[in-house]
Amino acid sequence: MINRQRMAILMLVTALSLPVYADRAKDEFTHGLQAEHKTEYDAAFAHYKQAYTLAPNNAKYFAAYTRLRFNVAMQHVHSGQMLRNTGGLTQALAEFQQAVAIDSSSFIAQQEVRNTADLIRRRERVLTVPKIESPLANLVEGTGQAVELQPLPNTTVTLRVTANADTVYKTICKLAGINVLTDPDYKAQKISIDLADVTLREALDMVRLQSKTFWRPITPNTILIAAESPNKRKEYEESVMKTFYLRNITTAAELQEAANLVRQVLDVSRVQLLTAQYGLILRGTWDQLTLAEKLLADFDKPKPEVVIDVAVMEVSRDKIRTLGTNLPTTASFGLLPPGSGGSTAAGGAGYTFGSFSVSVSGGSFTFLASDSNTKLLQNPEIRTLNDEKATLRIGDRVPIATGSFQPGVVGGSSVSPLVSTQFQYLDVGVNIDITPHIHSNSEVTLKMALEISSVSGTETIGGITEPIIGQRRIEHSARLADGEVNLLGGILEDSETQSLSGYPWLSRLPILKYLFAQDNRENRETEIVFAITPHIVRAQDVTEENSRAIEVGTGGSIELHRKPSAPATPGTKAPADAAKPKPPAPQTQPSKAPAGS
Repeated sequence: MINRQRMAILMLVTALSLPVYADRAKDEFTHGLQAEHKTEYDAAFAHYKQAYTLAPNNAKYFAAYTRLRFNVAMQHVHSGQMLRNTGGLTQALAEFQQAVAIDSSSFIAQQEVRNTADLIRRRERVLTVPKIESPLANLVEGTGQAVELQPLPNTTVTLRVTANADTVYKTICKLAGINVLTDPDYKAQKISIDLADVTLREALDMVRLQSKTFWRPITPNTILIAAESPNKRKEYEESVMKTFYLRNITTAAELQEAANLVRQVLDVSRVQLLTAQYGLILRGTWDQLTLAEKLLADFDKPKPEVVIDVAVMEVSRDKIRTLGTNLPTTASFGLLPPGSGGSTAAGGAGYTFGSFSVSVSGGSFTFLASDSNTKLLQNPEIRTLNDEKATLRIGDRVPIATGSFQPGVVGGSSVSPLVSTQFQYLDVGVNIDITPHIHSNSEVTLKMALEISSVSGTETIGGITEPIIGQRRIEHSARLADGEVNLLGGILEDSETQSLSGYPWLSRLPILKYLFAQDNRENRETEIVFAITPHIVRAQDVTEENSRAIEVGTGGSIELHRKPSAPATPGTKAPADAAKPKPPAPQTQPSKAPAGS
């Protein structure tokens, strides 16, 4: 019994609270409208959000909340961009973060948060670490296991010698504690070396260039020397395979473009396309795949996106004035039968003269003026990718007869022309075609075709009634900044019609003419204005790493020149993963080594 009473009380409280929540949501929505009219968009958004939270099933509240969420987020993005341009990175980051908090789906806000955070970190790094990092410092870090030469001493040597190239190699490698193997087909030639104050790694590279050879590590303390040629490089270069999955491409043509890019830039000949998974399987050297990873990361970028706010406003004004008398213009005579009386027709007058009757149509005096204004406003938003055509159709599809048709008689019965007539449908209303191109400086080039059409009448052709389509169309291109409004006006139609109907000569008399005639004047003005505003929601994401120049070797071979890593200090324990060699070359540190001469 007690449980039933509690349940009844709970249901009663719930029923009574529903109108309260409804009233609160309505009040919040009203406050939001007032704040929006005062251009207090943050406050308006807060009220709309609260109204939507209290009444999530109300479509009006949801539309206002989502509409202003985008606008308020973009307002904070623009404020952050202005602060960043003036050097206020911390304040700009706060604005971008607030934009993300308002609209977590805003790609441009997320992108600006990342870019601004990178700028702050870069500025702090410049202030704390003045040393400029090598462009290849982190390029090949963590790309996999590969045999790599042990760290060489960073001390400088002076070397002056004239001998066969293999002998010079062995002399330098003996100072570094490196073993030397020679390709059986290699025939060493005599070279002269005169080097002063160079490291052992630099000495090896200079001998390699002068002797037209190349060397590759076989073990961490052994290298193999061979003559520089494509066949020998193919024979001794280690070959690796890797699958690259591209996340931002949408067509097979883009996947083929990525494959061609790798082939032409990096000379990777073994490429297999995974069309169903938008992936590439590459086989090449460590250096080629390392560079391929960077190249594909630069290529596989999300496409920029833009939201185009289109406001279409048609303003029409009609002025009509009718003044004067609509006098009788016709009369009819008739012969009356004997003994019949005359009668008066409705709306006119009848007169009897002996056996004849005369009927005169009625007249009227009109004193009328009308002034009407009409405003038609449509405000659609179009979101599209860069260089992708966006199409918007608002209106009706009107059938238009096409082809040939010939009415006639078949088998004794007539054939309607509709039997052999084909129809196509035309889009009548507001038709918008826009193709955007987003530039890297937050500007957008819009190629637009804007049209407003309507059925202005009909015409019968060959027994078929065809509609007459009236249209106003603009085709042009414009380059706009993000958030800049482009007004397209001047599509003005002004028509004036004046007519005078009445008795001849009498209708020309001043003032008295209104007793014998009717003056009709009609003035119609129609103007159409388009307001186009682009909002970039995802810009081209180009980082410092993407625009960095990288040395990739010579015209005959793809090869990364790595910095050597630091050798382990005697008496210290090497890390657990030291046995796993990686593609980056070792970084040297100063250590004692015998000087060469």
